[in-house]
Amino acid sequence: MGGDSMTVYKFRTPVSEEEARRLRVGDELYLSGRIVTARDQAHARALKWWNEGKPIPVSFEGLGLFHSGPLVEKTGDRWRVVCAGPTTSARMESVEARFLEAFKPRIIIGKGGMGSGTAEAVMKVGAAYCSFTGGAGLLVADAVKEVEAVEWLDLGVPEALWVLRVEGFGPLIVAMDASGGNLYADVARRVEENRAKIYERIGLKQTTSL
Repeated sequence: MGGDSMTVYKFRTPVSEEEARRLRVGDELYLSGRIVTARDQAHARALKWWNEGKPIPVSFEGLGLFHSGPLVEKTGDRWRVVCAGPTTSARMESVEARFLEAFKPRIIIGKGGMGSGTAEAVMKVGAAYCSFTGGAGLLVADAVKEVEAVEWLDLGVPEALWVLRVEGFGPLIVAMDASGGNLYADVARRVEENRAKIYERIGLKQTTSL
């Protein structure tokens, strides 16, 4: 799904639901403002605390949620991001839908795509999943202007919540949108269609599907 032409957007957080719903698969996004890193353990703790009624130290609503375990260094009392590449987002699939519904971040950033649960939550909440190129962590470091805060450092540096102020963080490619567009599902469908055509051409009967 998604349009034939790509649109470039420049959003500043907090991103509204209306803005997030404007995005379509294939669009290019540059994000400024506040983003927060969160991986497996941070997702799990945030949801646990939310279920228990405990206050969460960061408000995620309208922000960019970055699946990343950054490499950082500390000089005096100040932190600096050295590199911050994306983590494989599938690791968070089992909890991401609940996280979206509970905290309403609008832009999820990672690599490799996510599953049907997240795709449905993106549509329900009004958000988008964006892909950022793996191995380009230095681009993130250039975009990070300040480490505003770090929370839950007891989880370890990669798993902590890093609150980052960024300018022009991107390019982020919209891979799941709130209208049901899903780049990964589209690719899988095209692969299956091409597989069937190839099997037919060489005279083989297709017995399995992706």
